[in-house]
Amino acid sequence: MFPDPVERNDSTTVNRDEPATSQPSDVTTEEPSVDAEPPSNQLMKLESEETENSECQKFVSAQSADRGTEDAATDNDQSDSGEFVVAMLAKAKLEEQGIGVKGRSSPLLEAGTQESPTFTSHRDEDVTADSWRQHRKHVFVLSEAGKPIYSRYGSEEALSSTMGVMMALVSFVQSGDNIIRSVYSEEHTVVFLQKGPLVLVCVSSSRQSEQQLRGELMYVYYQIISMLTQASISRIFEHKKNYDLRRLLAGSEKILDGLLNLVDSDPSFLLAAVHCLPLASSLRDSLSQILQKAITPNLVFSILIAKNQLLTIVQEKTVIEDTRLEPADVHLLLNLIGASSAFQAGEIWTPICLPLFNPDCYFYAYISYLDPPECTVCLLLLSTDKEAFYAVAECKRKIEEAMVAQNSLSLIAKAQSYSVSQVGVSDLRHFMYKPFDVPDNFRQLTQFTSPEMEAPYSSEEEKMRLLDLYRYMHSRIHSTSRPLKLIYHVAERETLLAWVTSKFELYTCFSPLVTKACAITAITKLLRWIKKEEDRLFIRYPPKYSTTPNPSKSSRGGKSDQQDSTDNGFLSLL
Repeated sequence: MFPDPVERNDSTTVNRDEPATSQPSDVTTEEPSVDAEPPSNQLMKLESEETENSECQKFVSAQSADRGTEDAATDNDQSDSGEFVVAMLAKAKLEEQGIGVKGRSSPLLEAGTQESPTFTSHRDEDVTADSWRQHRKHVFVLSEAGKPIYSRYGSEEALSSTMGVMMALVSFVQSGDNIIRSVYSEEHTVVFLQKGPLVLVCVSSSRQSEQQLRGELMYVYYQIISMLTQASISRIFEHKKNYDLRRLLAGSEKILDGLLNLVDSDPSFLLAAVHCLPLASSLRDSLSQILQKAITPNLVFSILIAKNQLLTIVQEKTVIEDTRLEPADVHLLLNLIGASSAFQAGEIWTPICLPLFNPDCYFYAYISYLDPPECTVCLLLLSTDKEAFYAVAECKRKIEEAMVAQNSLSLIAKAQSYSVSQVGVSDLRHFMYKPFDVPDNFRQLTQFTSPEMEAPYSSEEEKMRLLDLYRYMHSRIHSTSRPLKLIYHVAERETLLAWVTSKFELYTCFSPLVTKACAITAITKLLRWIKKEEDRLFIRYPPKYSTTPNPSKSSRGGKSDQQDSTDNGFLSLL
């Protein structure tokens, strides 16, 4: 069943604005925009089926196959699903431990069994207890047949009846040729998202808008696609509508749990942008040059990550001409890397799908930390060739040698996020800045910059409170019914100002007595400081390289669906 407050007072909507109860009582000055449109790169706009279908048609080569043969392969592979693990090749020491051997445990599956201080599991929580109902946000994933797939809190088995009620509600509305989008009650908002054969549901008591909650459900969907691919999931349920997808996702719960924890605590997801580690432009350029020189055929992306932030990314030239890597795909990669300490063991080679780049095909990811035992600097190389492990590993060796020669690792270790006091603007407590003015000929990742959260936002509770205020401001700026350009909001303990233009999106937090005029003056100083420091804060001009594809290889990994399913060693598929 739904939580009691939802059962007592709810209403279904097909397309509804924010509930009136979400409007805070604090003083808010708003300047409506007649022509303003939310930025086109917002994640919430990426759920268009037409966009996904065109991506599939453009980048996945069609291949006809006998249906009977495919179904036979489906039955055979599903029956042996337990034998498949993450595709991994490692050094001799790791191979001696059995890692990466068919039938043995794997780092990604261990992500579901290893305890991490960052992620707390609620898998065994009693779903009848009041504590379960009091969670701020529940997320459920189920199939069209009502089969439970995932629950953020509590076991799927214990919640099977609850998910059955959800699916019954979805089916009832569908019977009237409508689509259920949301249910509002006095204390909760219930948001539904149907993507192919999967139904995702969020039950939230937060002040987030329906649009924001749907965006978070999209992230959950993308994370599932990154492990199984959209084409494979569709084929599974075409063959057997009541298939239990948990058989293929066994052990991946921690990856989804970790994603939802990040969504709650990391503003990158709210802004649909990537956070770059502040770095001297000379050091960032030298790192990019190192990546540019270490290439092999069919290498598509070379990414350096430190402290869960982006250092630099280099793309293959033809990929830049076609499209850019979306922030959501980078977020999924970061979450995957942080999901388990097993990635710190050696060199990992595993298939992974980037849903916004191409939801139906796999890349092959080489993951290795460059600074053991600290394991803060991670190298991620993506290839379209599943047999390229040793060639890509050689690229890593060259990169490592060059970084050691230039003392890059020690310089990266000294790099830190900056304090808001460095901006030199009085009464400014925190801000988030997302630029839009990237040159057209540079298909760049959407990025943002933000200082560390300091007093009075040092505690987790205060950090979450500030993020909630930012989410409220974001929902008003990007309202589907009345988008705004400027919001001046006086809260109980602080004053906030949000401003969006054709060149940037900015959210600022000031001490409580700052007037609107003073806040605008302070923002002018802040923008000057950001302009001065932009080469340190952002990757302004993304480097690129050119590789020579092997015969029959595509820079987009454009194989047929049937080939993709047999290549997958991440989790067993058709």
